[in-house]
Amino acid sequence: MIKINLKGEIREFESGITPAEIAKSIGMGLYKAACAARVAGEVVDLRTPIEKDAAVEILTFDTAEGRHAYWHTSSHILAQAVGRLYPGTKFAIGPAIDNGFYYDFELPAPVSSDDLPKIEEEMCKIIKEDFPIERYELPAQEAIKEEAGQPYKIELIEEHSKGGEKISFYKEGEFTDLCAGPHLMSTGMVKAVKLTAITGAYWRGDAQNQMLTRIYGVSFPKQSQLDEHLAMLEEAKKRDHRKLGKELQLFTLLEEGPGFPFFLPNGMVLKNALMEYWREEHRKAGYHEISTPVMLRKTLWEQSGHWEHYKDNMYTSTIDDEIFCIKPMNCPGGMLTYKTQPKSYKDLPLRMAEVGLVHRHELSGALHGLMRVRSFNQDDAHIFMTPEQMKSEIQGVVRLIDKFYKTFGYTYHIELSTMPEDHLGDVETWDSAIETLRESIEEMGYEIVINEGDGAFYGPKLDFHLDDAIGRTWQCGTIQLDFQLPERFELEYTGADGEKHRPIMVHRVVLGSIERFIGIMIEHFAGAFPLWLAPVQVKILPIADRHHDKANEIRKTLEESGIRAEVDERSEKIGYKIREAQLEKVPYMMLIGDKDIENGTVSIRHRKDGDLGAALLEDFIRDAKAEIEAKEIK
Repeated sequence: MIKINLKGEIREFESGITPAEIAKSIGMGLYKAACAARVAGEVVDLRTPIEKDAAVEILTFDTAEGRHAYWHTSSHILAQAVGRLYPGTKFAIGPAIDNGFYYDFELPAPVSSDDLPKIEEEMCKIIKEDFPIERYELPAQEAIKEEAGQPYKIELIEEHSKGGEKISFYKEGEFTDLCAGPHLMSTGMVKAVKLTAITGAYWRGDAQNQMLTRIYGVSFPKQSQLDEHLAMLEEAKKRDHRKLGKELQLFTLLEEGPGFPFFLPNGMVLKNALMEYWREEHRKAGYHEISTPVMLRKTLWEQSGHWEHYKDNMYTSTIDDEIFCIKPMNCPGGMLTYKTQPKSYKDLPLRMAEVGLVHRHELSGALHGLMRVRSFNQDDAHIFMTPEQMKSEIQGVVRLIDKFYKTFGYTYHIELSTMPEDHLGDVETWDSAIETLRESIEEMGYEIVINEGDGAFYGPKLDFHLDDAIGRTWQCGTIQLDFQLPERFELEYTGADGEKHRPIMVHRVVLGSIERFIGIMIEHFAGAFPLWLAPVQVKILPIADRHHDKANEIRKTLEESGIRAEVDERSEKIGYKIREAQLEKVPYMMLIGDKDIENGTVSIRHRKDGDLGAALLEDFIRDAKAEIEAKEIK
């Protein structure tokens, strides 16, 4: 008999029992909902035998790991359907992703979006056939024979069998695929499926390789969940920051600079308002703003470790026969700034913040509006501290991030990312750093999600995932604890004992990429920004040409009061002007006609609430300034 810990409840079972059997012993509802299991901390198939005492958690679609297994299985069903419909298909990879799944194929004939319903129908047949999904392993040479005629699979087998490991396969009906899993128990467990897009994708993301056909899809245990998801996708299309960015004249992306955004006048007003708020809050929090060069010697990046770990994403240039790197990150410049003067323990904690322009080489296929670019401003800060100050400084950053996100109306959750395989430093130092981050956040009453192996190469991190207005999640803020770079750069401070000590450092961002955060904001607010952020805060609409002088007089008064205003002097009907201002998502419209001039008032409209009636200009200015000061979201 073995002892199984089910969230604190200990039960005894025969050795060799599977998570599926454990789920069935708890209840048929859980058994039918189960997608995968966590056994002794490892996510496994429900069919995996358990031979010794272990903590076991049954993972349903409501968990990230359960969804991953569900969507991974769906990708295999997609591949099976394509194989049936298009004999001679060569299969590449088919992973689960954050919002569904995809599979890459080399197809014997062109396939377009018009073919997706036919493929989807075949997937539904496979689901109805309810094939059991079976796992087995083969030695590498037998695995290569198994995948004869499948060059992409053979390449993967040769790559993953260098250590002599066996190769795992999953079989469903006539279809077999090379895969590590985990997967559902049968194809029939997938209930509602939709193929959403078809694109081209180079094998392994390399433009030198074969162009493949990538088909995207999503699936859910209930049709109602799928319907909700598709409705969200439709809403997301309406909010697409690329579409709104063009309509609202915020930014543009041009062929002359792919991945290098151009901010237009309206976009710069928005960006500057955001950065003024950023600077205001950082001054209050005791940060000193710095600026470091965009280009520095390659030797610096070798010293920092970035060259070894990041060189494929870095742009370089040769100056006086020496290689210089355009910075992909601000950190090394922060290290050099710290070293410009000797430091004492009395100088710590030292909080240095920089909105630095960084460049990263992204593949052209990965570029996406402002969300993924090659040039962006990163709101970095580096905090240098003594060991005794670690927790309080980490908690101070959390409070700052919390204040920012609440200002924009975001909710969020926090993930703790642990040591990756490709890391600097010893395991003991990493364990200590991870525990410090965990204790700091738990003492503040936060629950955290563990993201195993996803830390930076120099230290573990806390990632802040915010939820937008339509339920999507974005990773923006991060706190990274670093014992490595202070060592590499030989940073020092003089302690109270008169001896030299090594400071501990925190890297942190609040907004992350400023450009990406603006893209997220555009979609979160659907372009209807709060008053304090709106490029044009008031649109003045004279009813007739004779009202232009008064309208411009009011505009001047508003601008002198710090309120951004424009006058629409076009010879158009007032209804047209109102509709145009609504489309431009201006928060307030101010109508000026004979009656307003006679009464010494202005007629106010709000883009959401409609007609607010007549008001004295000074009263409107007072209320608008209060709304701006409070950064109110209406």
